[in-house]
Amino acid sequence: MSLQEQFDQAMADSKNLPERPDNMTLLKMYALFKQGSAGDASGSRPGFTDMVGRAKFDAWAALKGTSQEEAQQQYVDLIGELQAA
Repeated sequence: MSLQEQFDQAMADSKNLPERPDNMTLLKMYALFKQGSAGDASGSRPGFTDMVGRAKFDAWAALKGTSQEEAQQQYVDLIGELQAA
């Protein structure tokens, strides 16, 4: 199974985790997903009134320079860990 296929499967699996991850883990999942699917963060940072959007953008921007393949592998590994928990 190729990395892209594993990434796609992990995306599907993320919707059926045994329990809802904590907010920090959800941010990490979001950031790895965005980096793995779109690359480095783009666009402008949301304003201070959009705290959730701002946190998500910051988490994604923190991965700047991480290759899409590396982010996809980290995402696959993280979802695998969450499924096993």
